[in-house]
Amino acid sequence: MPRNNFERACFALMTVIVTVHAYVFYSLYVVNGGTLMSVTGENSVLAAVNANGGVYMLGRAMPIWAVVIVEFILAYCLEMLVGSPCSFKLACKVFDPKSTHPVLFESAIICATVGIMCPAMSFIAAWLYYPYYNGFSFITLLAYWLKLVCFNFPFAFFTQLFFIQPLIRTLFKAIFRRNAAIDTIPSKA
Repeated sequence: MPRNNFERACFALMTVIVTVHAYVFYSLYVVNGGTLMSVTGENSVLAAVNANGGVYMLGRAMPIWAVVIVEFILAYCLEMLVGSPCSFKLACKVFDPKSTHPVLFESAIICATVGIMCPAMSFIAAWLYYPYYNGFSFITLLAYWLKLVCFNFPFAFFTQLFFIQPLIRTLFKAIFRRNAAIDTIPSKA
């Protein structure tokens, strides 16, 4: 797995590219799709988004590609600055990385990452997608944030643990191939 800052940045980039696309389309289709179709009278979510003039973000309609870019930038910065370092530290508090089986330790990192990133990105999304046309209320923002966490956490947990992270780790290992003998040599602490 990542051993230096460049590899950590590449790993985070690969993860965020897959994750942001998955969550934007999950949010559009699963969470908000029915509402969008009923409001516009369209037969598909994509047609409903186009009929709305885009996705409502920051008080105006934006195209889907702009939403993906905004969320990508925010998620990558949050992952690099908070998610990755804190999740590794949390996993190390529970398990010793040198004596714990790598699959168990990686699963602990994934769970810690979801526990940090899901509420944080949901809070950011609550600000981005807040219905500003109704005026602003902090209580409404908190309620909207809690709703987003409840919708997103199960999806985030299961997709990260069983789909996204295994895929990214496999791709990462293929891109950053190492000599097997080097990987088995214990580091001197």
